[in-house]
Amino acid sequence: MVRDIVETHFAEAVAALSPGAPRDAGLPVREGTGLTGARCRELFEFQLGSRLLDVTARWLREQGQGFYTIGSAGHEGNAAIAAALRTTDPALLHYRSGAFYLTRSAMAGRLPEEGLRDVLLGLTAATEEPIAGGRHKVFGHPDLAVIPQTSTIASHLPRAVGVAFAIERARQLGVPGAWPDDAITVCSFGDASINHASALSGLNTAAYGSHQGLALPILFVCEDNGLGISVRTPQGWVEGAHHPLLRYFAADGCDLADVHDVARSAAEHVRTHRAPALLHVNTVRLMGHAGSDVELSYRTKREINGDLERDPLVATARLLVEAGLTTPDELLLHYDTTREHLFKMAMESSRRPRLISAADIMEPLAPRTPEAVASASTVFSEDTEARIKAFGGKLPEQEGPLTLSQAINRTLTDALAAHPDVLVFGEDVARKGGVYGVTRGLQKRFGLGRVFDTHLDEQAVLGLALGSGVSGLLPVPEIQYLAYLHNALDQIRGEAATLPFFSQGAFRNPMVVRVASYAYQKGFGGHFHNDNSIAALRDIPGLVVASPARPDDAASMLRTCLAAARTDGSVCIFLEPIALYNTRDLFEDDDKGWLSPYVPPARWAETHIPIGRARSYGDGRDLTIVTFGNGLRMSLRTAVRLTAEGFSCRVLDLRWLSPLPVEDLMRAADLTGKVLIADETRRTGGVSETIIAELLDGGFTGKIARVTSSDSFIPLGEAAKHVLLSEDAIEAAARKLLS
Repeated sequence: MVRDIVETHFAEAVAALSPGAPRDAGLPVREGTGLTGARCRELFEFQLGSRLLDVTARWLREQGQGFYTIGSAGHEGNAAIAAALRTTDPALLHYRSGAFYLTRSAMAGRLPEEGLRDVLLGLTAATEEPIAGGRHKVFGHPDLAVIPQTSTIASHLPRAVGVAFAIERARQLGVPGAWPDDAITVCSFGDASINHASALSGLNTAAYGSHQGLALPILFVCEDNGLGISVRTPQGWVEGAHHPLLRYFAADGCDLADVHDVARSAAEHVRTHRAPALLHVNTVRLMGHAGSDVELSYRTKREINGDLERDPLVATARLLVEAGLTTPDELLLHYDTTREHLFKMAMESSRRPRLISAADIMEPLAPRTPEAVASASTVFSEDTEARIKAFGGKLPEQEGPLTLSQAINRTLTDALAAHPDVLVFGEDVARKGGVYGVTRGLQKRFGLGRVFDTHLDEQAVLGLALGSGVSGLLPVPEIQYLAYLHNALDQIRGEAATLPFFSQGAFRNPMVVRVASYAYQKGFGGHFHNDNSIAALRDIPGLVVASPARPDDAASMLRTCLAAARTDGSVCIFLEPIALYNTRDLFEDDDKGWLSPYVPPARWAETHIPIGRARSYGDGRDLTIVTFGNGLRMSLRTAVRLTAEGFSCRVLDLRWLSPLPVEDLMRAADLTGKVLIADETRRTGGVSETIIAELLDGGFTGKIARVTSSDSFIPLGEAAKHVLLSEDAIEAAARKLLS
């Protein structure tokens, strides 16, 4: 491989160094630093390994054996940041963290070659790579407390704050957590990413919590190389724009001694005060942004040469040589020897097995253990007195029939009483009990530590859940309205759903996200409060989307979701129809047909609802109406009217929108040969499209029709009726199909 300007400059710059008088390796490598010569030599090895991994990655691509990657050249100073931390401190790392990863690996007692091999296996997409197994090139390892990050836009910052929060909350609650009680979280990112909404959300959440006296031991590390691909970061922007409530530390990332000293001070501050801080590390970027990036298309030679003059690897070599700890010739020989050794290791890695089937690739996406989930869903507090106290003196099974809202509330109460690691939180969920009162009374019964309000930021809410889940707790966050979820959807798509996929299940973020959902709020308009779009959720691989309509189903399905999160690490979205929260009647006024009694724990096993199982109403042979959510009540009312006229109808409530209950759907369709889909979501991108596709893929040859809501946002007041699915539309379509 021809050596590029970075390698050439290193060789020339090191060769020109002048050795100093020999110094004891146990002494500081220079005056005024706490970095000893011995430690400097150790960290240089990790810096060198990181640099040569980048060189090797380029060589692998030239050989057709390596894949797109983002290198760490110029950021090797983060080796000193790793050295300032403990191997049990959870780390969520910037993609230029090669030296950090190698340092952490060695600090954990692994051989130097093991860390190098980890990265090489990732570069060659080998299945033996220890974290993603060939699915992506990431820095992560379950034994090193390094949680893999695939984001390039800082979407991991809200989760990182959640991890810091969970360290303290688990300790306060006395429940087992994933990290030591005195651990701190480290989260690194680039200077361009600090402008992203998710980064601002993470930084603001940490400051907001700290302002209120909440312990949040997190060290943010902004590695500032002055560039976001080709876009320059204004000089002084990171320092000027950092949150004023975060303790600020600054270091020269090209000077290992300076990074070492400042990082130790920053880490000690966070660990001692249990408060967030920002470490701003000025670095350079060498060898371009990534892959085949050609810097000369947007940078001058003078700028590129200016960064070369600040090469951190040369700077550390200078420290060692001027301290008399080595010579230029020794360093250059070591560089060449290590380079050749890495090339040989790389070729061996390129011959290791790779993923060869869709089944292997998708295996970590959504592990399902139905029997274990069924068993876990029946766990309840066996202390009867404690359970009575949790329910305020009267057990829910003694209350009589409940509404949907009440059934969810009682189920959450049982979960909180039985499992001390369950947390319920979100905007207005505590004293107010949520906008619709679903969580009313929970904080009073279980305390501020377990039921609490967050500030108004959906990214922060989900970030707290992500961090709590990966840290051993079971979060149940609430999102006030369905449309609000779209404000922070990447926290579900890019963070929650991808973590088990890119860690082969070594890291999981179990959670049940409760969402007040759908339309039909009389007099309430606007797409934010009256929304019927769930297409973006159903597109996310591995996600469980539950949509209960009846109170008894809601209780059982919520228990299933909680059990699936605990047992399989599932990420569950629990869509609660707002318009049905307090519905009492089904066919006539005061018939109380929509109420259901709360099933006592002794019967939970027999009423368990597995993920992906529908519920059938009636035994008709003429028509099957397939529906869910608000559509269920309308469809049942329609079916009764048609039955009174001699038609034989059945109604299938899907209940689960992902994974869809395909077997139950096909069975119900085949029983009648005619299917009407009553879908309250939009005609384009709605659930009905998938139902039709599944019917056709399954070989159904009968008649299919559908009625849906319009492809429209929902207007104010009575006008909403013109764009939403209605009973009249369902009945008209049913009659047409029956005729």
